[in-house]
Amino acid sequence: MRTIRDLPGPDGAEVLVTGRTAADIDLVSSLASRLPWMALLIAVATLVLLFFAFGSVVLPIKAVLMNLVSIGASFGVVVWVFQDGHLSDLLGFTPTGFIEPSNPILMLAVLFGLATDYEVFLLSRVREEWDRTGDNTASVAHGLARTGRIITAAALLLVIVVAGFATGGIMFIKLIGIGMIVAIVVDATLVRALLVPATMRLLGRWNWWAPAH
Repeated sequence: MRTIRDLPGPDGAEVLVTGRTAADIDLVSSLASRLPWMALLIAVATLVLLFFAFGSVVLPIKAVLMNLVSIGASFGVVVWVFQDGHLSDLLGFTPTGFIEPSNPILMLAVLFGLATDYEVFLLSRVREEWDRTGDNTASVAHGLARTGRIITAAALLLVIVVAGFATGGIMFIKLIGIGMIVAIVVDATLVRALLVPATMRLLGRWNWWAPAH
């Protein structure tokens, strides 16, 4: 499909431009106009579903913010590797100095879903213990102890599967693979095993705050 951009020409004439540059400009413009709506839809859906699942206003907001940590780390590594060209010899690709604009959008959708999945694993067990004891500190510790191995095993299995993408010869697939591996490792270790329990411990009973019925 040919992309055409309209440029002002002499005497009101219309100049039609095509090629890779015009296509990239059109693609970026299209993505930029729709990305805020995509981000809003993902955030609102996550907030609503987690609110109904756990009966808390604070936990869904915290979940969205924590998801951004692993996604941000993934994006940073992808730019460092595939745009700046680091580790290109080791990974077996030729850096082009840019990243296809649609790739980060796809990564955002996939990685946000994975991160939310791990969050639900942990919060489900914490909520069960909170309903039983009413002790926030004990609930967080018990939930982490009961789900830590499950989250680690699930993350390890997914990393092994995605590693096949990272070793492929197609640039797009390799980029998605590396990005997912980084996000999964950061999410299953730094975020779910450290940041989420720590913030829940500090927030105390505020974790379970919701408007009065």
